[in-house]
Amino acid sequence: MIEPKHRKLSLVRQSRLLGVSRSALYYQPAGPSAYELELMALMDRQYLKTPFYGSRRMKAWLEAEGHVVNRKRVVRLMRLMGLEAIYQRPKTSQPGPGHQIFPYLLRSVAVARTNQVWAVDITYIPMRRGFLYLVAIMDWHSRFVLAWRLSISLEMEFCLSALGEALTKGQPEIFNSDQGSQFTSQRFTGILLKRNIRVSMDGKGRCMDNVFVERLWRSLKYEEVYLKAYDTVAEARAGIAAWFRFYNHERPHQALDYRTPWQAFQEGSLLSYTDGVEKPLWTPEHSLVAAG
Repeated sequence: MIEPKHRKLSLVRQSRLLGVSRSALYYQPAGPSAYELELMALMDRQYLKTPFYGSRRMKAWLEAEGHVVNRKRVVRLMRLMGLEAIYQRPKTSQPGPGHQIFPYLLRSVAVARTNQVWAVDITYIPMRRGFLYLVAIMDWHSRFVLAWRLSISLEMEFCLSALGEALTKGQPEIFNSDQGSQFTSQRFTGILLKRNIRVSMDGKGRCMDNVFVERLWRSLKYEEVYLKAYDTVAEARAGIAAWFRFYNHERPHQALDYRTPWQAFQEGSLLSYTDGVEKPLWTPEHSLVAAG
């Protein structure tokens, strides 16, 4: 609301009209320090190995690595990164005002065809001097990444943008997500419900309900992100785009009979055959193997 070059109103006058001090006009929020960025990168790698680590265990692990940190800092950084320990809770958190939590619909569902189930998730992307958030939408059956977006914040606009692109390539019967505020908002779920898409949400703190996207994050980070240490957002966008092209169109998957995700997505109802009997590529039992 401030216009620094206003011809008639000085900055002092504008600040008085708005009821704020002039010094507040020059305030720049301080981001994480270089040391905290280092801690966040370490915690991100460790979380991929031990997603059941909460703040206490993560603090103990950091101290074993030679970093003296208090638990309050670990909690703050894990919250900033969007990391949460995986364990079964007696109750799930309450949704925000106007946000609805939908039940998990995939517990007894065998995913056997393209566009039967899509899943979405957000992950933290470390850079040399900062960090980003990445959202991706995947078709569970083919493992094809339908859309992705990068953002410097967790505002929901980049999630809506990814959803809009994904829906130009098809439409799922079930759309699965976690209980993040970006996905429980009426703006996001309303788009799905208007298309008669059934909304499914993971249990609180249970990323293995969305196991294929979690495996995608692990591959992306170890094969691309950790090797590059991006300096700029442009570098991150270019590197991640190249990796997703490779993943979708060149990288064969054993579970897809060594087809690429794009080939499986195009073919639509890809089935594996064992002794002449058709079997779906994924069943709930497979998630236990993948989680291990």
